[in-house]
Amino acid sequence: MGYVERLSTGVQGFDELLAGGIPRGFFVAVTGEPGCGKTIFALHFAAQGVREGDKVIYVTTEESRESIVRQAAQFGWDFKKALEDRRLVIIDALLRERGDPWSLVEVTVEELIDKVIEAKRYLGYGRARLIIDSMSAFWLDKPVMARKYSYQVKRVLSRWDFTALLISQYAITTMQAYGWGLEHIADGIIRFTRRLAGGRLRRYVLVEKMRQTPHDLHLWEIDIQPGKGMVLLGKTQLRAEDVSLPEEVYERIARRGEPK
Repeated sequence: MGYVERLSTGVQGFDELLAGGIPRGFFVAVTGEPGCGKTIFALHFAAQGVREGDKVIYVTTEESRESIVRQAAQFGWDFKKALEDRRLVIIDALLRERGDPWSLVEVTVEELIDKVIEAKRYLGYGRARLIIDSMSAFWLDKPVMARKYSYQVKRVLSRWDFTALLISQYAITTMQAYGWGLEHIADGIIRFTRRLAGGRLRRYVLVEKMRQTPHDLHLWEIDIQPGKGMVLLGKTQLRAEDVSLPEEVYERIARRGEPK
């Protein structure tokens, strides 16, 4: 195997699980149910890109641009300055404001692709990182289209020198994706999950797939710490199927989310 340029995830110790980082140009699916650490992982990847001088585009569909900036600040990353310095663009698909140049008025794959390309031209030539948090928003009402939309995004945007994290939400009640397809087109899959142990919520991560890479095959426990972000605590002896929450817990959470 020849030389493979790799991009650091920004999470201390995580690059070692990937033989040095994510290969340049890869589109990686980051999967898991809510609350597992997917967005924090994506923020690390974006912040590392800013530090290394990459062009960084962050598409947020479930939180506002301001919320992403505030979260980053909690871990010491100045996304506000990065925005001002044209090192970062945050495309806000939540508010859908027509007067905002970096907002998606319609949450469609076509508009997503056009806006990401526009942002890349705005940031200029060079190695680029793309985060879409999350892809699930583009097929929530038509999950059968997930594979087609995922392929469309990869086919078009891979020409623009992006290394991408494409986040996929799993349903909290079923532990299954909102539409199958993203994992099939991805060059890599990083799966986050969680379980209750001893009355405490514990989070885990597993590199399920990474092409051209002799990656780690263990399930690792992680933690989210103030001022640090994501921290690897150590590998476990658990299997991936061992770390899902008990079924009755999912049912209780689902009932809490039901309209009164």
